[in-house]
Amino acid sequence: MRPFEVVDRLGRWSSGRGPLYLLLAGRLRQLMDDGELPPGVLLPPDRVLATALAVGRTTVVAAYDLLRAEGRITRRQGSGTRVAGVPSGERVEDAPVDPLFLDSLEARDDDVLMAVCAAPGDPPPQLAEAFVQIAPELAQIDNDIGYYPYGHPKLRQALADRYTSRGVLTRPEQVLVTNGGQQALALLARALVSPGDQVIVEAPTYPGALEVFREEGAVLRGLPVGLDGLEAAVRERRPAAAYVIPTYHNPTGAVLSTLARQRLAGAGVPLIEDEVPADLAFPGEPVLSPIAAYGDAVISIGSLSKSIWGGLRIGWIRAAPPLINRLARLRAVHDLGGNVPTQLAAVHLLPVLDAPELHETLKARHDHLHTLLTQALPTWDIPPVSGGQCLWVRLPYGDGASFAQTALRHGLAILPGTGLDITGAGNTHLRLHFRAHPTALTEAVHRLTNAWHAYHPPAVPTRIRPSIAI
Repeated sequence: MRPFEVVDRLGRWSSGRGPLYLLLAGRLRQLMDDGELPPGVLLPPDRVLATALAVGRTTVVAAYDLLRAEGRITRRQGSGTRVAGVPSGERVEDAPVDPLFLDSLEARDDDVLMAVCAAPGDPPPQLAEAFVQIAPELAQIDNDIGYYPYGHPKLRQALADRYTSRGVLTRPEQVLVTNGGQQALALLARALVSPGDQVIVEAPTYPGALEVFREEGAVLRGLPVGLDGLEAAVRERRPAAAYVIPTYHNPTGAVLSTLARQRLAGAGVPLIEDEVPADLAFPGEPVLSPIAAYGDAVISIGSLSKSIWGGLRIGWIRAAPPLINRLARLRAVHDLGGNVPTQLAAVHLLPVLDAPELHETLKARHDHLHTLLTQALPTWDIPPVSGGQCLWVRLPYGDGASFAQTALRHGLAILPGTGLDITGAGNTHLRLHFRAHPTALTEAVHRLTNAWHAYHPPAVPTRIRPSIAI
């Protein structure tokens, strides 16, 4: 593609907020996502594009470096800068495997087992019962246009009561209902982060959160799981926000102590506390108070996707009323409000979060997968967990990204740790979830074992673009 064609497609790329290199990288990223810069396309050299855009060469270099770190482009001496991926119509052996967002969420027609999306595939019987229960209520609706940007009052009250019962005094005006936890994260990123702002995250962490912060042009900084050292990072970097998963951390399964929660609450930064996995405890595990119990600056998000069923699309944000008001205005612009019947059904489904069946099933499936893995692959490091949805597995050699390629050739799509850790330390890890039926877990271990026996790691670790997996 000629330089002037790229410039034409960039349009008014510099009209936004933030450093020029972030704006340029963001516009190039959007063109790639839209297919206007397809895989394999040769991008202009640094100096040529800088001249065409009337900016300094360092702006283009910084934008290219950011995109290369994300796996969006490749830069090789002698072959130039190209959009990453396989050009249409070409067949490349051992092409990098990256189970992307849509691929991990949509059903597949082939024989590939999808072990990427950690969500229940068999919703509980209470799901159908809840919709039967709300039928009379729906029939009685009168003089109600059905738009609730804040969420239906009954569900907001039920969520406020649930937080209060867990030691976090909450009023309904502190709750915003969203279309799942991912929308909750996206709204918060839009409200709190401007291009160029720093956001502190755990390394590793939930990759969907990394993506929403990147979409807002954030500069991500990683700290160990639990955000150890957050106070110093706040003093030195003045971040716009920090993001933590304190209970049954995704992907490691770690649980922060009460003392650690109190420390984070007083760190002096807007803290997004992701409580989506918090309801996934194994039987008998102690219940800790949310971080929000210890500080007014803490913003909590939750969801029914991991505990009940992803198809419900029910999530929420608990925060101070001024922020809830601002988020509701942002949300109204996008979709006016959520599905009312689903929200009414969610009121009846909240008690399922405390039902023993959920926690017993989680424990049984964890034990099933962990036992099979330790027997079939004794050289792997597979720490057990006390709740959550996944195992954070370390390979004895090689790297997760290249092994994922081998696994896919054996009919199993898995999530390598590369896309979960912005520091690069997760390249030897895999995230394996145990939410599937035991039969599927058994078959997954069989395919995983065959793939490991056939695996020959490359001399140079494989890099992939961080994927949005859930």
